[in-house]
Amino acid sequence: MTIRPLSLRFTATLIVVASYLLCVHGPGLSMAEEPEYPRIDAAVGYEVDASWPKRPKEVTWGACTGVTVDADDNVYVYTRGTPPVQVYAPDGRYVRGWGQEVLKSAHFIHIDPKGNVWVPDLDTHTIRKFTPEGKLLLTIGTEGESGCDEKHFWLPTDIAVSPAGDVFVADGYGNSRIVHFDGEGKFVKAWGKLGVGPGEFSIVHAIELDSKGRIYECDRNTARVQVFTQDGKLLCEWRNLLVPWGIHITPKDEIWICGSSPMRWGKEGGFGGPPKDQLIMRFDRQGKAQQLWTMPICPEDKPQPGAFNVLHGIAVDSKGNVYLGDVNGKRVQKFVRLPAGRP
Repeated sequence: MTIRPLSLRFTATLIVVASYLLCVHGPGLSMAEEPEYPRIDAAVGYEVDASWPKRPKEVTWGACTGVTVDADDNVYVYTRGTPPVQVYAPDGRYVRGWGQEVLKSAHFIHIDPKGNVWVPDLDTHTIRKFTPEGKLLLTIGTEGESGCDEKHFWLPTDIAVSPAGDVFVADGYGNSRIVHFDGEGKFVKAWGKLGVGPGEFSIVHAIELDSKGRIYECDRNTARVQVFTQDGKLLCEWRNLLVPWGIHITPKDEIWICGSSPMRWGKEGGFGGPPKDQLIMRFDRQGKAQQLWTMPICPEDKPQPGAFNVLHGIAVDSKGNVYLGDVNGKRVQKFVRLPAGRP
């Protein structure tokens, strides 16, 4: 009997299968054996604290658009509930609340280097400064009147205050500009116009300052972050990374932004909503992404721990725990940081 050589195709198949088995199982390993992989979590993770906070029954939450932390890690929530400003201890205990006599429609909230609390009020077109206990110290803008000049805003969205006391206002829903005031509320300058080009704005949704005094602007409709000097000079743009909604910068210049992955304009003419996903990202000052964490979307009428329905505001405490505000979910949730390297 004549023995014919194996066909080239069959020989090649045997070589591929042998190579696969060698790569997957390694030399000297049988099909039933597996490597003993180190059971170490190399990535930082987060675990929602479903018991946070311990909100009293008489304290209500509407859309929780703003959240920030003070130097002692107390959490300030700005909500369209009662009272509009609510303060919680790190362990979730309710400390105090205020603002119902003055504030009408919440958005973001900011604590300046001296501990004063700054909030925009959408309905009254004003920016207000309070003590931590809720005493009104300053109002910028003309109450109840919208406009685009030195004394008027049109639905302002956010505030950032420098260590020197300079105030920068995101005049972002009705107007498309950043407005600079001194610590007494005196107008200094404004810059920006509606558009999609470098230095132009399409919903100046949130702003924040780093330790070098640079201004980071979350331009929501163009899915980008723009970085400016305090004189309004554009330094750089970060495009196509996420739709930015809220921003928080830690004392170490960790730049945290919440929102969704990049989206395009919908068929109904809207942008950024409803979001297709929910996420937070951490960047360095050069715009290099350092960290990413995603959360699921839940129905508005069925909130679930760890899920969101229009993620809006973000704050990070000194321990790396993350607090996130939810618009349609009408709550703030605490995510406890789980460090990398845990078995």
